[in-house]
Amino acid sequence: MGTEPSAGVQRPARRRTSRPVPVSVNGVVIPAAAIARETQHHQASDPDEAWLLAARALAIRELLLQEADRLAISAEPIDDGEGRHETEEEARFRALIEREVVVPRADAATCRRYYDRNRRRFRSPDLFEAAHILLAAAPGDAAARTAARQAARALIAELLADPAGFEAAAAARSACPSSRQGGCLGQVGPGQTVAEFESALRGMMPGAVHPEPVESRYGVHVVRLDRRIDGEELPFDLVQERIADYLDDAVRQRALQQYVSVLAGRAAVAGVDLAATRGPLVQ
Repeated sequence: MGTEPSAGVQRPARRRTSRPVPVSVNGVVIPAAAIARETQHHQASDPDEAWLLAARALAIRELLLQEADRLAISAEPIDDGEGRHETEEEARFRALIEREVVVPRADAATCRRYYDRNRRRFRSPDLFEAAHILLAAAPGDAAARTAARQAARALIAELLADPAGFEAAAAARSACPSSRQGGCLGQVGPGQTVAEFESALRGMMPGAVHPEPVESRYGVHVVRLDRRIDGEELPFDLVQERIADYLDDAVRQRALQQYVSVLAGRAAVAGVDLAATRGPLVQ
């Protein structure tokens, strides 16, 4: 039972109601067509916000490119060993940032302080050994959902009286392929089942059948938790590198933001506010 985005009603994209102000950096105009193409790379709640995010991104790239030109920055494109290659422009951005933006590395003491303050983040995931009986019913079929819900409640009452009958009931009635194993799903962890199913497991005691039907987009589930394996705190040595990478990236993004702000402060930028930049500046 994997996860997938929930379905929603699609509405037509809202048209821009006003002509956007031309975007330029030191007199270099960024074509509206280029901004329109860039919008596909920026998630936003509406087309106007996507346009602004795209315009901002392209303005920053132009600003950095002009600075690389001013400093006569050049660099050989590299690849990551997995088939991905830098463009010449990306190589120049990398060389510019390596030269101009000083990003201190997080030392062991800094990583340790972060670890001590955020121990709950560094745990192995909880695991559940579970079984279920799926009574299939499409989300939009109200009659089928009602019937499945009623059948699940009756089945739960039977299983509370006779827990040993779960495997036979799963084999006879479950619409899930796990019916061939008596409904057994094996070990499941975070994100491996739908959210409703995972939430039900977290509130159960091992050996119990959930007292209420659990509904998901697949239908109605009768759920049994066989075993719970609580996650354990991970030792500092095991997560130090991950913490260092996280802290380094956060510092790098702040340093890049400051660097872009300095460049923007001495440039003539029109049509976009670079001081409002959000998210990664350079990928």
